[in-house]
Amino acid sequence: MTPLREGGSLPAVMEADDLGTYVVKFRGAGQGRKALIAEIISAGLARACALLVPDLVTVDLDAALAPGEPDQEIQDLLRASHGLNLGVDFLPGALEFETGAATVAAPLAGRIMWFDALIGNADRSWRNPNMLLWHGSLYLIDHGATLTFQHRWASAEAAAERVYDVTDHALLGCGALVEAADAELAPLLSTDVIRAAVSEVPGEWLADEPGFDDVQHLRDAYVAQIEARLAARPAWLPPLAAAARAGLGQLTPADRAGRPATRPAWLTGSEGP
Repeated sequence: MTPLREGGSLPAVMEADDLGTYVVKFRGAGQGRKALIAEIISAGLARACALLVPDLVTVDLDAALAPGEPDQEIQDLLRASHGLNLGVDFLPGALEFETGAATVAAPLAGRIMWFDALIGNADRSWRNPNMLLWHGSLYLIDHGATLTFQHRWASAEAAAERVYDVTDHALLGCGALVEAADAELAPLLSTDVIRAAVSEVPGEWLADEPGFDDVQHLRDAYVAQIEARLAARPAWLPPLAAAARAGLGQLTPADRAGRPATRPAWLTGSEGP
């Protein structure tokens, strides 16, 4: 229907043969299939934490669509994305979350910040919050920049204890209750739940990964790495909680530059103002 040029991956709004409308993220884009893997696993973990994310589907794209596109860049992308791609349910009428204009109640802010720390989300900044307001609820989107350990499996073990940097986080200043979120959410992420999230990834996106004998071996590595991140909470949770309590007061003038001031929190995740 139309390309979306806001991001670096050039997704597109497409109508599928189920008559659903989706934001399709292409396997042939610069970020490659690992961005799609991160999207699926992170969405599964978010749902397990009772955080709202749009529904995901796989979209079988026929390269025969390419010649009908007048833009050469889009033609090349469609040809490179023949086969399975990722579709994100299009939320009609959704509004982009604006830091400072729409703020979030402390419990929900804590759950989101804790979740972002777990998956290492580098793309929930005040400049680009990647959250949508739809029917009075907050939806989390665009998780292709998470699970960065998968880009270098040789050093993945060291990433488990890495402290999460919230300096630019969209919800810093909302009084995020991350310790309460930890007590609530960590018990929900059992091995079976994590394995279920990883199992949603199509096998063809996991095939031929260097250093792994087969797809199941790689799936097991994702599960083990996420479990290791959970187990390493004593290393990364205290600094995260301290930063959340300090809020915007910890920022240097350079960090504050251009960042809008937050307003009193109202959004709970299930109701509007």
